[in-house]
Amino acid sequence: MIKNILLIEDDRFIGEMYVRSLTMANYSVEWAVDGKDGLVMARNKPYDLIIIDIMLPEMKGDDILNELRGNDDYIPNTKVLIMTNYQQDEESRNAIANHADGYLIKADITPHKLLDIISKL
Repeated sequence: MIKNILLIEDDRFIGEMYVRSLTMANYSVEWAVDGKDGLVMARNKPYDLIIIDIMLPEMKGDDILNELRGNDDYIPNTKVLIMTNYQQDEESRNAIANHADGYLIKADITPHKLLDIISKL
């Protein structure tokens, strides 16, 4: 059951919206606004779910995913959702999806839809 969530998202509006929605749904949420801080947080505390934006300052989301679930899986008990509005080619999208539990397009995801997706993980 998912209770502890790490959100790695640099857009303040989106981050605040998701933190507020997730908190109201009784999830414990921590939020990092850049990739390096997010990676440190992901490595130093167990989370049930990590939501990672692809385009981040300091370190891109796909690099964070590779660090956490590349050759060694540092977070075997953690679900990972990738969120982006960035158009990627099919090969890049498939490579990311192979290491993540979900690949979401931000423009298609409302807070309500996100809560529904999380409940199904």
